[in-house]
Amino acid sequence: MTWQPFYSGTGGAGPKDPDDPEEPRRLAPAPPWREFPRRSLHEQFVPPQGLVEAVNAALLLRRPLLVTGPAGSGKSTVIEQVAAELRLGTVLRWHITSRSGLTDALYRYDALGRIHAQRLEGPGGSDDIAPFLRMGPLGTALLPAERPRALLIDEIDKSDLDLPSDLLDVLERGEFEIPELARYGRDVVAVREWGGDRRHEVTRGRVQCTEFPFIVMTSNGEREFPAAFLRRCVRFTMPLPTPESLLRVVEAHLGAETAGSAATGELIGAFVERLASGESLAVDQLLNAVHLLSGGSAPDEDRRQAVVDLLLRELSRA
Repeated sequence: MTWQPFYSGTGGAGPKDPDDPEEPRRLAPAPPWREFPRRSLHEQFVPPQGLVEAVNAALLLRRPLLVTGPAGSGKSTVIEQVAAELRLGTVLRWHITSRSGLTDALYRYDALGRIHAQRLEGPGGSDDIAPFLRMGPLGTALLPAERPRALLIDEIDKSDLDLPSDLLDVLERGEFEIPELARYGRDVVAVREWGGDRRHEVTRGRVQCTEFPFIVMTSNGEREFPAAFLRRCVRFTMPLPTPESLLRVVEAHLGAETAGSAATGELIGAFVERLASGESLAVDQLLNAVHLLSGGSAPDEDRRQAVVDLLLRELSRA
């Protein structure tokens, strides 16, 4: 892309559209990774050496894959590529925070909503529990299915200390109970899945998978995990990118012409040097810089350096 300033900072009228001088110039097309509605970038993902073997081991052993690496290294894109190649359907996502708990990932029960509905309907009204239950992302992944579901547990190192241990039994047995249904009057209840309105029949509150889901857990490496948790996972650490691997990433996202430009080579060289010196940078920062500065009409040297400094700021500092 050619650098195109739209905002001048003068408060006056900006540049005009060459096809319609009465209208402001239209913004240039967004980079592929910022187009909406969002689309999967699995076709552009270039797996580093060793990742293919780790994925196949996790698939064959029916074990979760724990991928560790810095932000922006492509950890969460792995599962999109696997799901597309194996036709595992839409990826289920569980984004972890310090407040994340196992129960919410298995199912959600709106007890207050049910009580409110019963009061509105009065005596003799419906006592159907199904509208107030929904599977969580992990619970949906464990529903019986002909093919495994794909589940991303993102940034598990952000969880509280107990969550990895809480996961052990579910990941080992592939089943769980919904207590509200176990003591409900009807044996079979159709419960909605996560991220859609499709319903699945649950018998006497028991959910048990028939095909263990393909689970990718990502970690930024900010904490240690219990040994009992680690031994149940296939583990892979994303390597530091090399100039060659970064060229492949740029080519996959922005094309061979952009990847082969002198400006791209300079940006990649400086990026790798900074990584080698211990700075924390993400590959998507590099892609942003290449997208803006690899065109034929790049800004003058001073402004170009200002853009580089803006986009490639070290991540460990505000």
